Amino acid sequence: MTHAVSAARTTYPTATYSAASYPTAAHQAAAYPGATQPSAPAPVLLLPARTLHAVPDFTEAADVVLEDDGLRLDMAGRTATVDDRVLQLTYLEFGLLAHLLGNPRRVFTRRQLMDAVWGYPDSGEGRTVDVHVARLRRKVGGRHKRRLSTVHRVGYKYLPSV
Repeated sequence: MTHAVSAARTTYPTATYSAASYPTAAHQAAAYPGATQPSAPAPVLLLPARTLHAVPDFTEAADVVLEDDGLRLDMAGRTATVDDRVLQLTYLEFGLLAHLLGNPRRVFTRRQLMDAVWGYPDSGEGRTVDVHVARLRRKVGGRHKRRLSTVHRVGYKYLPSV
């Protein structure tokens, strides 16, 4: 059911969820008792657990440095360099490159990459992973962009120099 709340000339749509229509409400009933009441408005923080942790935590690998033929990722400093040139990567671009570089030659589907880097599975409709890989290729440039290899109709892998 959708309601409209109006203030002056602006109309804001709101939604109401019941425990039956919201899949994680039963799991979070202890933390959000009102969430299991029929037609109770869903609290803003009542989200699937994976959404709350969508961004990967690289602090576990603080001392890890991933390197391949001049491409270097320092996990503790969250810096990426190519032949001593610092790359300006977004948080997700860094995570995507770290995931591929940390698992050389392994083919990942788009869904696997969405789950590992973004923290939630791909719906199969978007081109999010493709766009991020294209941006990464532009940023790493030269011989390294070919190392971010497309496996047609499957996904992506990183091809190391050796």
